Amino acid sequence: FLTQQLSFGIMAMILNEFETSSESTAHSEEQQDSASWERYLERRSLVLQFLHSSLSRHHLQHHQNKVELLKKCHFYLEIEPKHVNVRDQNHVMHRTDILQLIDPCQFQRMKTVGKNQTEIQLSLLTGLLEQLERGQEELSCYVETSDMITFLSRWDLIMQRLSKLSEFMETLVSLQVPGKLYVKHRLVSHADLRGTRLPNIRLSLCTKMPLIFDRKESFADKNWAKLKWFTENQESHLEQCELQVKLLTNGNQTEPGYGRSQVVTSDTYVVQDLQPGRSYEFTIRRSDTRTLVFEKWCDSITLKTKTNAVEDADSSACA
Repeated sequence: FLTQQLSFGIMAMILNEFETSSESTAHSEEQQDSASWERYLERRSLVLQFLHSSLSRHHLQHHQNKVELLKKCHFYLEIEPKHVNVRDQNHVMHRTDILQLIDPCQFQRMKTVGKNQTEIQLSLLTGLLEQLERGQEELSCYVETSDMITFLSRWDLIMQRLSKLSEFMETLVSLQVPGKLYVKHRLVSHADLRGTRLPNIRLSLCTKMPLIFDRKESFADKNWAKLKWFTENQESHLEQCELQVKLLTNGNQTEPGYGRSQVVTSDTYVVQDLQPGRSYEFTIRRSDTRTLVFEKWCDSITLKTKTNAVEDADSSACA
């Protein structure tokens, strides 16, 4: 009987310890689940914050618009200083344009370098935007489709993507500003200086906004057309530009083509001597300068002149 009581006592102790251990294990698992859930929510919130700020659709579209505008810009070499003091044959100092002193071959070489750098820059910007858009889709997929366990198991990969996409964004912003050009060869011969000490010549790229036709203010009459254009930044200083006029022949081989160009220093111009009832293509671009290195886009607009019949009908309607 005593042995039986001892056996029951031992069994009770074992059962009690098992229940206590089970409760402890369950409590520990609950704590682990709670900690995992909090960690999941915290990390998911971090990714969402990045998606709603740097990688938001609005933010990416903003950069897309800036890059598209940059592709339409004119790129120029900017030289500093623009003027230097140089002695003439009589040792009299004169203020001289730096372009008059720079070796033409070296200058042309630097223009080629500037053109290549611009094309690389624009290509990199396009590639970075594509990478950011793909990254945005990838992170959104992680957040929207992954459960807690899957999301946490991929956290190292997600962190790597966040870091890389942040670098892409920083590079994208920095590349939107044209950079410096590094001069490997002497641009000015000492023989041209006559002992004058020349300051360091610095070369960089700068941009000018494209000229864009005002579609609301540009129109054609019977034998003339009024054209108006502007820039995105509404430049106050008007520079020379070239307006090209082309008669559209609809592919008619028997009709000779027609075109002419006009140098204009304004933002409005009236083109005279047009044929009634014909379509004309007008193109506006900045005039070439010595420092222009890259120009890929110029704006065009097609207008059709009025016919006599339309004009007579309008007159009858007014009467």
